[in-house]
Amino acid sequence: MSPELPRLDRCVDDRRIARLLRFFSVGSVAAGLQTVLLWFFVDVAGLYYLVGAVVAIEITIVAQYVANNVWTFKRVRHATRGEYLTGLFRTNLVRGSAIPIQVGLLYALVAWGGLEYLVANGGAIFVSGFYRYLLDTRWTWGA
Repeated sequence: MSPELPRLDRCVDDRRIARLLRFFSVGSVAAGLQTVLLWFFVDVAGLYYLVGAVVAIEITIVAQYVANNVWTFKRVRHATRGEYLTGLFRTNLVRGSAIPIQVGLLYALVAWGGLEYLVANGGAIFVSGFYRYLLDTRWTWGA
């Protein structure tokens, strides 16, 4: 009889990997939403692409906080009104501090890399996602 392998949810490292995958799943959906919003703000509303990016980022910050609180960090989620508002404030600081990183990368990829702004935005989201994950995990949810 072979020994039973430990269940995934019992292993600390495996829980961290699962949380990372949930975080990036939420981030991927939010990246799609952010891209659609960016397109709308630039191509439909006529905003400059960097301004449109900042507005789209802020909208998705709130959406991601809600989804991450319910799903990604469900074991340490913010349940009371005070915890929820404090967490929303913290994630805005974390993600707000990532805005210059993302917008700077967006500008560099468009201006110097020659990429189309929607493609460049995807690359900027991906790179800044690691920064956001590290800070949100530790500071926003204390996980």
